Amino acid sequence: MDKMTLAAAVAGAIAMVGPLGLASAAETGKGKEKCFGVAVAGENGCASADGSHGCGGLATVDYSGQEWVLVEGGTCEKMGGKLEPFKGLGKPPAKKSDAAPAKK
Repeated sequence: MDKMTLAAAVAGAIAMVGPLGLASAAETGKGKEKCFGVAVAGENGCASADGSHGCGGLATVDYSGQEWVLVEGGTCEKMGGKLEPFKGLGKPPAKKSDAAPAKK
């Protein structure tokens, strides 16, 4: 590959990734946070943390620690998710019926 072809390839890659990164930063700056480990298959946000895909809706496994969704700020960990990618699977968010009974 000559230098011109390599330069064009790099410029193209930067042009494609740049807007995605800016959109991500803008979205999370509006009281939202990326929450890893709570997305179900086909309902993830954008690219996976491990680079296995680059688009939303392409997750194939429920609760992957590499997949994320945007949630209201301060709610991720309450849902059972993490603010950083992790290996393995998260746990499904607790349902109200799974919660301990209220004390009287």
